[in-house]
Amino acid sequence: MVIVLTVWEDAMCLAVPGKVIVIDDNPQGLPMAKVSFGGINKDVCLAYVPEVKVGDYVIVHAGFAISQLNEAEANEVFDLLRQMGELEELGAEGQTSEVSETSEV
Repeated sequence: MVIVLTVWEDAMCLAVPGKVIVIDDNPQGLPMAKVSFGGINKDVCLAYVPEVKVGDYVIVHAGFAISQLNEAEANEVFDLLRQMGELEELGAEGQTSEVSETSEV
């Protein structure tokens, strides 16, 4: 399992798991994806993990997928975030780790 926490004096930066729901190339040729974080979809660059396919889970930090993980690992991270109370800040409060593929940003 991979989870990245960077702590500054008054802030913390967190890398979180999400499920890849669509993969496209952008006009500059970079592999991009729509990634769902408990039903909230964001655009993510896949340049660091080009082997990722639709349905895979990735760890995302600052708009970049930085590693791939399996569904069990992703659910474990969501459980840890839920225990820490971080899911509310991510906008996924009340969501399960199941991914809603019909939500759009």
